[in-house]
Amino acid sequence: MEMVLIEFQYFNGCPNADSTLHNLREVMAEQGILETHLKMTEVTNIESAKALKFQGSPSILLDGRDIYTGDEPTDFSYACRLYRFGGEQTGVIPKEFIKAKLEQWINHSI
Repeated sequence: MEMVLIEFQYFNGCPNADSTLHNLREVMAEQGILETHLKMTEVTNIESAKALKFQGSPSILLDGRDIYTGDEPTDFSYACRLYRFGGEQTGVIPKEFIKAKLEQWINHSI
């Protein structure tokens, strides 16, 4: 099985990055995905945000596709990112959402 590349993008000082990263790492451990498949990308300025097509902090990409939208990013945002889950707005990607998307992605990649 070819393993996906998981990229975690964030900027220093984002209040939701640590919680989202914790959720991502827990799911990876539960699914036996090695830390070597995780690429950490700190976005340090607006120029790098533009070059990376950064969607905001925190963002998770699976083989270059945004875990939340399922699309390859085309624009950029250098700001804290907000998500909507179950009608609630949050800056943290829930563990259950990450788990479902990773399972779907891995099964699709086989």
